[in-house]
Amino acid sequence: MSLALSRRLAALSLAVAALSAMAAPPSETLQVAGAVRAPLALGVADLRSFPPEQIASVTLPRRVDGREAASTVRGVRLSAVLERAGIAATGHHDWKSLVVLASATDGYRVSFSWPELVNTPVGAGVLVVFERDGQPLDDGEGAIALVSAQDLRTGPRHVRWLDRIELRQP
Repeated sequence: MSLALSRRLAALSLAVAALSAMAAPPSETLQVAGAVRAPLALGVADLRSFPPEQIASVTLPRRVDGREAASTVRGVRLSAVLERAGIAATGHHDWKSLVVLASATDGYRVSFSWPELVNTPVGAGVLVVFERDGQPLDDGEGAIALVSAQDLRTGPRHVRWLDRIELRQP
């Protein structure tokens, strides 16, 4: 085998390994845990059953086939999910320092503060998403995802394959 062919095969092997490492299993259930009174396990049907006033839709820009396009996502406000689980803060002011971590099956994590979610315009736009453009999310996002629609740059806190929300005291 020539040296050039050997190098190409090695590069191809590395590329395949990198792609395999990047693939994450799609999320089917969202676990809500940590400093909560009632840990939850929510599927898409559970999210759809939230009261209508806790479900929202937002239109965001999205790159499709190299072009910008508008895409509408629908989901439950993260604050509503957390309120259903109940906060297990023991002290009078403990809620002010709670941190909310959203994790994906591939290990990606983002954070919010509890006051940010319940006391700012950003919080109203943080959605646990189960639908895009009227259809269930595809495997590229998992059955459940998270978006922070009010962020100036929505990409960094867009969690595909969302599988866990955890409340923590720092």
